[in-house]
Amino acid sequence: MRRSLLLLTAATTALVLAALLVPLALLTRSHAADRATADATSRAHSLATGVGQALAGAQGGARGGDRSGVQGAGPGETSDARRVAAGIVDSANGPGLPRTSVVLADGAVLGPATPVTDAVRLARYGRAFTYEPPGGGRTVLVPVQGVAGGTAVALVALTESQLHAGTLASSLEIAGIGAALVLLGLLVADRLGARLVGSARRLSQVADRLAAGDLTARAEPSGPPELRAVAREVNHLADRIDAFLTAERENAADLAHRLRTPVAALRLDAEGLRDPAEAERIAADVAALERSVDEVIRTARKPLREAGRAVATVRTGQGPDPAARRGACADLAAVARERADFWRPLAEDQGRELAFAAPGGPVPVRADPAGLAAAVDALIGNVFDHTPDGAGLRVTVAHEDTAMGTGTESGTGARSGTARLTVEDDGPGFPVGHVPERGHSGGGSTGLGLDIVRRAAEESGGSLECGTAAGGGARVTARFGTAEVAQQDG
Repeated sequence: MRRSLLLLTAATTALVLAALLVPLALLTRSHAADRATADATSRAHSLATGVGQALAGAQGGARGGDRSGVQGAGPGETSDARRVAAGIVDSANGPGLPRTSVVLADGAVLGPATPVTDAVRLARYGRAFTYEPPGGGRTVLVPVQGVAGGTAVALVALTESQLHAGTLASSLEIAGIGAALVLLGLLVADRLGARLVGSARRLSQVADRLAAGDLTARAEPSGPPELRAVAREVNHLADRIDAFLTAERENAADLAHRLRTPVAALRLDAEGLRDPAEAERIAADVAALERSVDEVIRTARKPLREAGRAVATVRTGQGPDPAARRGACADLAAVARERADFWRPLAEDQGRELAFAAPGGPVPVRADPAGLAAAVDALIGNVFDHTPDGAGLRVTVAHEDTAMGTGTESGTGARSGTARLTVEDDGPGFPVGHVPERGHSGGGSTGLGLDIVRRAAEESGGSLECGTAAGGGARVTARFGTAEVAQQDG
């Protein structure tokens, strides 16, 4: 924006100055030519007067000779008059002065040689004028009348450089003024652009902070009226978002808190069972439910800024903070095996075959154990909810790791990669053209189960993929970023 404003100002100023200064430079050139022509005309008239008086002396001497009985002027008198006239012409010539000559009636030339052109012949008829010869420059011709032998012509010739003398300096001065005005315009435009860009950048920074979850960020209206209006609207939008999120999280916390009463009733009922094993199993399930409810309440009561930052981190694909990743670690194989064993009795009751496969060793991933267990439950639970009784399912855990370095003398090396959790079923599969997303499952449910899995995978640096199993059922693959652990090479 700032560069565009500078370019626009430079182009506009240059056009305006060109429209003003170019005619001014041409006017200065024309004025210099007129001044030089006027000076040459004055010199020509002065020369004509002086030469005319000198040559008229010879004619006066001739008339005096007539009275004494001598016919015409003698050769000596005429020669003396021409020498005087030649001296006058020579005094009018000099370094840097216009070329000055006098063409006598008999064709003789006093001063620098000059041809007898049609212009000279025209001036002999008694007409003074100025013309521009084909070679450039300008010539002033003034007739010298009343001399013996006919009309002489005084010529003052100006070269092109003499005609426009001084215009180069004037042009440079005009160009300097134009450049100074352009620089002044650019300086003013730069200050104005800096103000506009500064206001826009501050507004952009506030928007970035809001996008990162800092709902306390507010813009200070500055700059032109349009940016001030945008800043006020951004502040209003931030206030509305803050109010909406606060209300939503309070409602979520209230709903989760209401679940505590029926959960407490279930715990009391479990404790009253006569079968100790059954009571212990149900009590464990109720305890897990209580932990889930407490986690919902804690999540709902987190500061909006912290929650918003987590959401923005997931949406930008940057994943959680590396320190947080190192702090949260769970064994995907152990968690998946434990949850598969939990669902196995229900699968047997419904005539389902639940197959589980996992590596022999641990598969550490960057995930919270409770959140990872919730993701596995969501995947297995979807099979029970959306497939008919008797449809089998397969839970597979695979560790796709890559070596991060060679071992030391003790034979240790760091490993990191992606752990894959795949759940396949023998049901009807996903509807044709359906893309699972939050709030829309295509199977009549809330559509939150796969979103829980997706968030858990993305927060660990992985991804979620939905497809079709080999038998035509649904296949969901969740990839989790594995934790960096030391592996013994033997």
